[in-house]
Formats: sequence, C-alpha cells, structure tokens
Amino acid sequence: MAAACPSAPASRFVVVGGGIAGVTCAEQLATHFPLEEVLLVTASPVIKAVTNFKQCILTEDGNQYKYEKLCLCAGAKPKLISEGNPYVLGIRDTDSAQEFQKQLTKAKRITIVGNGGIALELVYEIEGCEVIWAIKDKAIGNAFFDAGAAEFLTSELTSKKSEAKITCKRTRYTIEESERKASAIADAGNLGSALGPDWHEGLNLKGTKEFSHKVHIETMCEVKNIYHQEEFKQLKKTSLTFPRDCHNTSADKDMWPVYVELTNEKIYGCDFIVSATGVMPNVKPFLDGNNFMLGEDGGLKVDDHMRTSVPSIYAAGDICTASWQPSPVWQQMRLWTQARQMGNYAAKCMAADTLGDSIDMDFSFELFAHVTKFFNYKVILLGKYNAQGLGLDYELMLRCTKGQEYVKVVMQNGRMMGAILIGETDLEETFENLILNQMNLSAYGEDLLDPDIDIEDYFD
Repeated sequence: MAAACPSAPASRFVVVGGGIAGVTCAEQLATHFPLEEVLLVTASPVIKAVTNFKQCILTEDGNQYKYEKLCLCAGAKPKLISEGNPYVLGIRDTDSAQEFQKQLTKAKRITIVGNGGIALELVYEIEGCEVIWAIKDKAIGNAFFDAGAAEFLTSELTSKKSEAKITCKRTRYTIEESERKASAIADAGNLGSALGPDWHEGLNLKGTKEFSHKVHIETMCEVKNIYHQEEFKQLKKTSLTFPRDCHNTSADKDMWPVYVELTNEKIYGCDFIVSATGVMPNVKPFLDGNNFMLGEDGGLKVDDHMRTSVPSIYAAGDICTASWQPSPVWQQMRLWTQARQMGNYAAKCMAADTLGDSIDMDFSFELFAHVTKFFNYKVILLGKYNAQGLGLDYELMLRCTKGQEYVKVVMQNGRMMGAILIGETDLEETFENLILNQMNLSAYGEDLLDPDIDIEDYFD
C-alpha cells in the first residue's frame, strides 16, 4: 500500500462525500473507533479510486488518501435537460442551492421543469417571481402521490399561501447542521454538501416582484427546445405572457434571456430554467480501472452489508443500488431519509467486518417510511404507499377533509401494505405498526379510517 501512494496519509476508514450519508457514516464510525482513524473527504471532488490492493483515492486538488476500508457516499447528480447551458440550473447540493438563490434575486420569471421533491418544494416556497411549472405527468408529485392527493395539494398551491408553519415530527437536518457535523471529522471545509430535508429554510427564495405567489402549471408536456434571446429573435417565434387563466393566448411583448418551448407547442420566456427532472448516481469518478457491478439505475450495487463488488469498498446513499432481497414493504428511493439510514448502517457494517462481529439487517429497512413537508402540509409515506409492485390485487381506503388532511391506505388480502398521510392525522405510529405486524384487518372494515373512532383503542 505504501508503494502505491507514498505521500498519502493513511486512515483506517475513509468516507467520501459531505452529504447526509457521508456525514452520518463518519459520525457512526467515530463512535466505534478513535477519531484519528476516520477521515471524511468532502473539500475536493474525488477523481479516481485506486483499488487492487493499492487502496487509495485521488482528489482534484492533488491529494491522495490511503484507506483500509472505504465508503463511497458521493450522492447523485441532477439530470440536466440541457448540459452546459448557462440558463439551466440543477439543484442538488448546497453550492447549487446558493447559486439558485443568487439568480432568483434578479428574476421576474423562472421555469421549473420536473415533478419530484425539489420541484414540489420550490414552487411553493418561491415568492416575488412568476413560476411556470412544466411536468410530464397528469398531476403534480407523481413519484409521491396518487391523483387524489395531488388534487388535495394543488388546491393549496393555487390558493393564498398560509403564513402558519407546520412543525414536522422529525429531526431537523439543515445545511448549517450538516456543515457543523462534517467539520469535526472532515479534512477541510464542507463544500457542495448534499441537501437535507430543510435545505431551503436558510435561503431567501424571493424574486424581484412584490407579489407573494404566482404559479402556472403546464401538465403532460416536456421541454422541446431552449432558445437564447438572439436565436429566439432570429427564428421570429412568439411567446406567451404569464397565464391569468388556463386559456391564455396573448403574446408576450417583453424580451427574456431564455425561452422554453414545450411539447404542447407553448413557448414561455424567463430569466432562467430549473432542471428538476431527477438524478443519476454519481459513480463516474470511481469506475475507471475498477470492477464495480452496477444496478439497472446506474448505482453501485451493494449487498445486505452495504459492500460493493470491490473488496474493502462500501457505498451508501444516492450513489448505491440495494441489491438484496427487500422486505415486502420496503423499496429504495433516493431520499434524504434513506441516505441517513444507509450511512448509519454502512458504518455499523464496516465496524462489524473490521472487528469480526456479526450484524443483522438494520430495522430501518423493514418498512419504507419517509417524512417531509409539501405545501406546508406534513407528508408521511409508509410502505407500498402507491401500491408499488402489488399488481392489480389491492384495495384503497380514503379519507379526505379539504384543507386539513388526506389519508389513503393500501390494503391487500385484508392486510395494510402502505399509506399516505397528509396533514396532522396522528395516525403514523399506529399505521407503521399495522403494516409491520401484517395482521388481518378485514373485520374492522371502514372503521380504520373513521375520524370518530380512535383506532389506537383497537390495537393496544
């Protein structure tokens, strides 16, 4: 090992990545081993991982680090709708979030393309700027919601934003907290850390206008072309003003830095475009010369101990693809909750392998559970919340109170397989237990969702 990287400092454990998975992994390792044996590399992007018993990593700033065990937590990169376009911005880490805030302060109108978590948060939080939101689906939040939940939330989006802040029962994980934790272990700084659940709380997401909130949604469409202002003039195209209703067709006389042509043939001018069309695992720096097995989604395949196909190298968070046989009510999604769970579990596995101990699969992988906030509502997703992989043999139970709550339960053979809880339902703990226990609930029928019945009394 010394011959391969003669000038490199040696650490027993090296963790690559300053996001939630990386910070959590390094912190957990530091509870098992002396702090000086754990190194979190965050300040400079890794450009190469050298294995085959040489076991060191190289970074862009020329540094080399030797390791005995390595955990790759380099996250994922946004899928940009146009690479290299100065008017197209992807948001995935603290650097890009701060650049977005900077650009927004000068903007009168932006276009957001995509229908995932970042898009959902932005369209609600942005003020003082017109927002054109282009999604390829029939309804918003297709990755998280069914049509009913989407309609429930859309009514909140199009109404006046509530000033009341709903407190989610979860650990707050802000940009500042991520930086503070990482700095205790990292070799330097924490630039470009992945975003936590409350990433926008420390940002001023306000444009140049004085109004509060203006969002127009274009559904069932994608981006067809992007034109810079000069190209738009030469082609003599016509763009539309910000719609006052669904049938707006008036031509926009203002000139914009960039124009977006959608597949529904509509064109809108704007100051810049946010590409929020998903992510791809950030594996490229580690593939050259290494024999990593990749999943269908391009992530590094990991087994039930978070080990990759390369000896002594583990992976956690968005960069990896879980290749073990999952629980019937768990699925991998590239969300901050799973990044934290995987980082924590990977560290425990690294420690167990080093000490020769056995370790069981972490309980967090028994049930998919995600807590977030969309449109100022607490949102909890449990198990097969959208009946993922259940075929056609399932039933849905619904309860909805406009402006207050939306509850959907997925049932199969009398057993609860998943649920969506929007609002302050206080049902999450009971439903978690019912999904995990898989008891037959056929006898309870619609009483499960009767607001006048405290179902906890049934299962004490």
